[in-house]
Amino acid sequence: MDYSPYLHPEIETMPRQDLEALQMERLKKTLGLCMNNAFYQRRFNELGITPDDIRTLDDVRRLPFTTKEDLRENYPFGLACVPLRQCTRLHSSSGTTGNPTVVLHTERDLHEWAEAVARCLWMVGSRPDDVFQNSAGYGMFTAGLGFQYGAERVGMLTVPAAAGNTTRQIKFIRDFGTTVLHAIPSYASRIYEVMKAEGVDPRRDTSLRVLCIGAEPHSEEQRQRIEQNLGVRAYNSYGISEMMGPGVAFECPEQDGLHIWEDYFIVEIIDPVTLEPVPDGEMGELVLTTINREAMPLLRYRTRDLTRILPGTCPCGRTHRRIARLQGRSDDMIILKGVNIFPIQIEKILLKFQELSTDYLITLDTTDAGDTMTIDVELGQLFTDDYRDLQRLERTVTRLLKDEILITPKVRFVQKGALAVSDEKKAVRVKDKRKLF
Repeated sequence: MDYSPYLHPEIETMPRQDLEALQMERLKKTLGLCMNNAFYQRRFNELGITPDDIRTLDDVRRLPFTTKEDLRENYPFGLACVPLRQCTRLHSSSGTTGNPTVVLHTERDLHEWAEAVARCLWMVGSRPDDVFQNSAGYGMFTAGLGFQYGAERVGMLTVPAAAGNTTRQIKFIRDFGTTVLHAIPSYASRIYEVMKAEGVDPRRDTSLRVLCIGAEPHSEEQRQRIEQNLGVRAYNSYGISEMMGPGVAFECPEQDGLHIWEDYFIVEIIDPVTLEPVPDGEMGELVLTTINREAMPLLRYRTRDLTRILPGTCPCGRTHRRIARLQGRSDDMIILKGVNIFPIQIEKILLKFQELSTDYLITLDTTDAGDTMTIDVELGQLFTDDYRDLQRLERTVTRLLKDEILITPKVRFVQKGALAVSDEKKAVRVKDKRKLF
């Protein structure tokens, strides 16, 4: 059966003028909802504005920012804009450093969320005759149910495998004929390693062809290695639980930036220090305003994720703007000896070497000589036992890292499996053991 490349062509290819008119219409409704909430009433009064003052999309800059701290301080339901009796579900973060962030959904919110995820999955070639397997955690973690309902909306047979038990994941992939898989990048690499150990050739022994990856920053080199190892096309997904979860933005078959669904969000990129907007093409912090949500709309939410708007139109025909692959977070930045460093810069260098695995750990510590950085990286299957070869490799890696991050780290190679691996959580890339005075 021939299918359209668009799930909702009337929305996905909408002319920019019509799309912006739709955004403005939905923004006005959203501002009306926000006036039901004491937190936003107070913020508007502090700024001396009313919803009537927002007449154009550019006026969004006059609205107050919302932050994760605001959600925590108003825990659990202080940012609800409808009565709780109208809400049908909540999701929350782990809250390991304080109150979790709680996000509420009405029945309509859940419907629209499923539609957004379905639009993403369809865009990368998922169709009703596919088999979709989800290796994300369910429960409070939004990627489980978010992808589940989106895949069901597409009409695929779904396998809610959940997180962990990699041997079982591989058995399901083979037995059920899984063609579309969702996994975080580090776990996709883990699946391949276990396949290899069990003598499973993903090209010969599975039907995998599409992989959806996201939830942790990853480099283009890591994506290409995953594609090569598993014999799939891997598409980058962006979601954030405060918005809804997965479905905020997704790569199209061009694999050149992620289309962010502008009928759901108004997109800004700001300088994280000055909080002023930056031009398209310039790196900054992603700020999102929800315009298609009832229970808990958020105005100018500071995601802390660093990206940029990609100028120009996409050959796929979709008119929704694209953001670049995430380059890290403004609050995850490492500052060492006055230099700003993001873990993804280090990963980009390490993955240039086939001799190295995708697993690494950056440790920051304080010695008598000052703060230091040590990078432990696992050797891959192509490593050599020759000490001189390892020394040469270490010198080369160290030199390239110094060129990239402007300081000289200590690089240590460790045997495969030496670094802790979790089947259920995002990879831990940085341990900061520095003494703070």
